[in-house]
Amino acid sequence: MTKPKTLKAEYLPGGSKRQELLDHVVDYLLKPGQTQNIKHEFCLTYLKMTETEYLEALNKATNGGIEAWAN
Repeated sequence: MTKPKTLKAEYLPGGSKRQELLDHVVDYLLKPGQTQNIKHEFCLTYLKMTETEYLEALNKATNGGIEAWAN
């Protein structure tokens, strides 16, 4: 059996590349293939996202984010 892959420390909360990961999650959420509950579980379990981070990414993926609304 293979060992499950883990995130590098720089992508974990507080890491130097965390924002880069969060930006890529928006694209992941837009792609078809998996149901939303599977994507939600993946983000929280494997990417170590908080519920708030996930909801912000989902918001950006579905309607362009708060920036589009505020302008």
